[in-house]
Amino acid sequence: MKKLLTIVLLLNVFFANAQTEAQKLATTMQRFHLALVQKDTGAIRQQTDVSLSYGHSNGWIETQSEMIKNLATGVIKYHGYKEDSLEAVVDKNVAYIRFVADINVTLNGNTGNYYFKVLEVWVRKGKRWLLFARQAVRG
Repeated sequence: MKKLLTIVLLLNVFFANAQTEAQKLATTMQRFHLALVQKDTGAIRQQTDVSLSYGHSNGWIETQSEMIKNLATGVIKYHGYKEDSLEAVVDKNVAYIRFVADINVTLNGNTGNYYFKVLEVWVRKGKRWLLFARQAVRG
């Protein structure tokens, strides 16, 4: 009986930790999206991996440096970024988040609201989660 109770308690701790890690990741993701809207290139640099591949639904792919440059120069401006139907899965030092996004953005002077299905891949380096890859498709 004692062994069974110990196993159940260990499983509860394990699942509570996994949920906590997924919640931390979701918070990190939301902060990243807020940094896009605020054009906070310093935060974006800290929250993305140097090997970032940031895919847009139109086939355009940005690296970390291109993303930061395009935000700083106004090539792209995010006005709003909302996530819905969030699914976060963490497996050790890698995780993915799937969600439906409602994004208000201006690209090359054209403003619009877009609805996408998005997949983001995050990697943990040290104690921090960094965005490694992202792909959006029209939803």
